[in-house]
Amino acid sequence: MNRKQLIGIVMLLSIIVGFWGGASTAKAEDTSLADIKKSGQLVMGTSADYPPYEFHAKLDGKDQIVGMDVLIAEKIAKNLGVKLVIRDMDYDSLLSALEAKKVDLVIAGMNPTDERRKSVDFSDIYYQGGQFIIIRKEDKAVFKEKSDFEGKTLGVQKGTMQETVAKEQIKNVEMMGLAKIPDLILALNTKKIDGIVLEEPSALAYISNDKNLAYIDGKFELEENQQGSAIAFRKGSASLVSAVNDAIGEIKKQNLIPGYIKTAGEQLIEGQGGDTAGDVKPIFSFWEYFAKGTGYTILIAFVSVIFGIALGTLLALMRLSKSKLIRTFAGAYVEFVRGTPMMIQVMFIYFALGVVINIPALLAGIIAVSLNSGAYICEIIRSGLNSVSKGQTEAARSLGMGKTETMRFIIFPQALKNIWPALGNEFITVIKESSIVSIIGVGDLIYQTKVVTAITYRPVAPLAVTLIIYFILTFSLTKLLNYYEGKMNHD
Repeated sequence: MNRKQLIGIVMLLSIIVGFWGGASTAKAEDTSLADIKKSGQLVMGTSADYPPYEFHAKLDGKDQIVGMDVLIAEKIAKNLGVKLVIRDMDYDSLLSALEAKKVDLVIAGMNPTDERRKSVDFSDIYYQGGQFIIIRKEDKAVFKEKSDFEGKTLGVQKGTMQETVAKEQIKNVEMMGLAKIPDLILALNTKKIDGIVLEEPSALAYISNDKNLAYIDGKFELEENQQGSAIAFRKGSASLVSAVNDAIGEIKKQNLIPGYIKTAGEQLIEGQGGDTAGDVKPIFSFWEYFAKGTGYTILIAFVSVIFGIALGTLLALMRLSKSKLIRTFAGAYVEFVRGTPMMIQVMFIYFALGVVINIPALLAGIIAVSLNSGAYICEIIRSGLNSVSKGQTEAARSLGMGKTETMRFIIFPQALKNIWPALGNEFITVIKESSIVSIIGVGDLIYQTKVVTAITYRPVAPLAVTLIIYFILTFSLTKLLNYYEGKMNHD
């Protein structure tokens, strides 16, 4: 990288940081409650893998997010006279979504710890529960209290209070943080970890659905804020917090929580397609989830590659331009995109730009994957064009052909044969790497796999089905691309 390219990258970073910094420091008066009533909807952010608080269930033939927290949110929405909208995403993305105004509030069994209170406001506590440790039933004789996990490995959901508490109160414990509870259950069943720290209601829900699991009462020393669940809001949402506290007051006064938990338990059994006798549906009966996820994955990959090719072609021509400024700008873009993780790019476009523009999750995912793919395709096309001998250009120009004609009729057709295999590999890569958009709640194949895992409590079977689907997609595409590659070589 030369000096001017480095300067270009620094300028680009400065623009991004300046934009983000300016946006994040903007302050506004409290219109939180008025805005919700004006829009007619209350957007709830949650991580629907935490029964009985919130979880996916197949009810009345369709997937729904239900649970105790959803019933509380419905009560709040009813009191406000608005419609409830639920957005599901990873737990550790919820507060980012709140800050980016993607959701109005977060209800996810969240503990209102002092650390979180520094960045968000909380409602009154609506439920108090203790902290349990889930273990394998075969280890019941080994683990009887939390001190037995000294030197062992515990699993926790990333970004939760359980991670801090376990580290502070168990000596030399190793921690494994994952985004979804079903992933932790899989890690426990496959002996990657020795236990999982969960709130009491969720621990009991998972144990009741897996005969290989048991629990112990962690007896962690907890403050009131660390045991209770509350609703999170953006800072400065006093009017909305007050209205929600009024609803929570009604819920407590009418003692509605026990009824909500009972309803969630019934939904949990019905949602798995089972009954109290232990009936279990085969994994393929959830084919609609895999079909829907496959459709989204193909859509994201196809659209992203099309836009990526257009952007990559433009960038490649810019990098071959005689103008140093244009070459520097294109080079800076390519180096910056290739030098940063796609996960951060997806989250930046969805959450950071979301402060200014309300971009739907699917569109944000397509934009991020397209911009990322464009940088790689740029280098593929540029190297393909450079691979054509300069003598070809000189011969065409000596015959009186202009630059455009030379590129169109002489250079590009020859370069395409070299570009095609690498473009095919990029398409296959995009199909697989587009799964990263599931972190912002886009319903691609990985997202739907996690939903099926959460519904069925079977961690391995959905992964096996997803592996087969991905293989069919990539293998079919490889054969198709090889066919056209063979035709080009033959021609």
